[in-house]
Amino acid sequence: MKNSPLTCDNSRVTAARSELRDVRGEYGIDGGSAAIAYLLTGVAAGLVLTGFGLIHARSGYLVLRFFELFGGLALILNVVNYLFFTRIGKFVVWAELLDNLPFEGDERVLDMGCGRGAVLGMVAKLLPRGRAVGLDLWRSQDQSGNSLEAAWQNLDKECVRDRCDLQTGDMSAMPFPDSVFDLVVSSLAIHNIESPQSRLQAIDEAVRVLRPGGRLLIADLMRTKEYARRLRELGMEGIVERRLDWRFWLGTLGIAGLVTAAKSSHPKSSS
Repeated sequence: MKNSPLTCDNSRVTAARSELRDVRGEYGIDGGSAAIAYLLTGVAAGLVLTGFGLIHARSGYLVLRFFELFGGLALILNVVNYLFFTRIGKFVVWAELLDNLPFEGDERVLDMGCGRGAVLGMVAKLLPRGRAVGLDLWRSQDQSGNSLEAAWQNLDKECVRDRCDLQTGDMSAMPFPDSVFDLVVSSLAIHNIESPQSRLQAIDEAVRVLRPGGRLLIADLMRTKEYARRLRELGMEGIVERRLDWRFWLGTLGIAGLVTAAKSSHPKSSS
């Protein structure tokens, strides 16, 4: 995303919806060191295969040439697509998702697994009188350069530090009271929890901290059907699970999914 000069004028602080795509921070590479190794390996393998394909093109090995050229270009395209997702695509998709929500500007919002603050900073722009809270364990294997300090630096660059709080904590046991957030979001974070039971506990926690009438948006890999099933068990309403589009395609890991839901404004009687 294009970076603009680091100034915080009034029009930017009030954060019009049209400015959601104007990202100023530095948000690293999703997947951390493993993703970087994956990208470098993909480029190297792609170049080698393409090179062999060009060599064999002169030797008349038509079938071998085809598979080498096709495989090499596919590997390189896979790397380019992943870089597009992590540097541009996810910001555009989240800007659209947030733009479609009916913000009043005084909401309290939680970002579960906020990392370096990409989604947190975007949603905070819509909260001139509200509060955005980010929770993370700050593990570099989940996102390159992930740290509490990096998140604060990005919130400074986005001119929303005064609207935000950052806390260190586990998504499966969050340090918040019941029913305190109007919106809970999470982007490619919950799947990093290794234990299946702990992943479900993170979903339970998201519902617990939502106020009646609050909304939930989770973008993640492979597990969104599992999350949607759990949300139904918890009595959430308006549950929709779908795949995102090509802008959220993480190469060989596939296209991420999205699950959205709302907490009932009228809790069921225990009688």
